[in-house]
Amino acid sequence: MKFMMVCAVALFAASPALARQGDNAASGNQSQGASSVQSIVDSEFPAYDANQSGQLEQPEFIKWMVALKDQEMKATGKALPASEISAWASGAFTSADADGSGAVSKEELVKYLTGGSS
Repeated sequence: MKFMMVCAVALFAASPALARQGDNAASGNQSQGASSVQSIVDSEFPAYDANQSGQLEQPEFIKWMVALKDQEMKATGKALPASEISAWASGAFTSADADGSGAVSKEELVKYLTGGSS
């Protein structure tokens, strides 16, 4: 079950725009997805917040995103070159750090992973 949840987060991370698509009928599913993402972020965040600052600095964030991308690639059977994964993770950090503080809070991470529907 946890593997499936991690894969779901990986898919959200890989394509936050997916969470924005859909009509009003899908909004209930988005709310449910956002609460699932919130739950995963709450449980997994401490494992990646190495310095226990309550925020993910870029190396911490990238470590988590690379782990999620690895799970996604295993689940889908699609592989990407390490350089592409690194570039994707760096871009994800820039997008997730909405306030430009140089770190990503739990709230920013949930908002990023759910395409802003948290």
